[in-house]
Amino acid sequence: MAFEDQVAVITGASSGIGWALAKTLAAQGARVGLVARRQDKLEALASEIRQAGGTAALAAADVAEREATLKAIRGLGQQLGPIDLLIANAGVGAPTLLNPVNIEQVERMFQVNTFGVIYSIEAVLPEMLERRQGHIAAVSSLAAYKGVPGGSAYCASKAAVNTYMEGLRIQLRRYNIAVTTICPGFVQTPMTEPFEFKMPFVMDADRAARKIVKALRRRRKVYNFPWPMTFLMKLTRWVPDWIMARASKGYTDDPPRGSSM
Repeated sequence: MAFEDQVAVITGASSGIGWALAKTLAAQGARVGLVARRQDKLEALASEIRQAGGTAALAAADVAEREATLKAIRGLGQQLGPIDLLIANAGVGAPTLLNPVNIEQVERMFQVNTFGVIYSIEAVLPEMLERRQGHIAAVSSLAAYKGVPGGSAYCASKAAVNTYMEGLRIQLRRYNIAVTTICPGFVQTPMTEPFEFKMPFVMDADRAARKIVKALRRRRKVYNFPWPMTFLMKLTRWVPDWIMARASKGYTDDPPRGSSM
């Protein structure tokens, strides 16, 4: 019961990694706050957690909308108590198209993946600073380490999260507030369902959640997983462009409609 009596708020909790994280943390004694756009999905998750003996509260909000996010997360803090752990997990993905440029999807990715993280942090940070304690985590992606052809906008939105969290982590050291950046590889979620290609080193959401919670318990600064995919992604940073272009030609000619990672 590593998180017993702690309050943990998870955004993007209506499916995938967020859903699994909420259940895993509740099973370890946390009082969980659930944030996502789909009220019905949140109610189903909250009911499942309560039936298992856990405590859950929910608030529907789109993290791309600042005021709605602030209201939702702060409201959960009023219901459950001061927030000890925030996991800014909500994310969306889409391919980067060339002609025409899919600017609305690109904007949406930055609004959710980048600004959604920042808005969520804004909701909890003042109270954590006042208490001089807390833990802030963001779910980024291994895609943050390389501009992948056909996924450059998604990769950029996640790279921005990594850089923001890195600076925040250093800035918050003297306040005793931990900051963790979580970079998973391929995880089986509704976002990756459209993928027709074989995802390397893929894992299910429950296993990913267990790994993430273990890293949070240890207050890891950055947690990249699984290690074989981490090695491959970092290796691509040294691969010549022409090799990347040739290797990804099929992907870039007909990119999947889900998330890059």
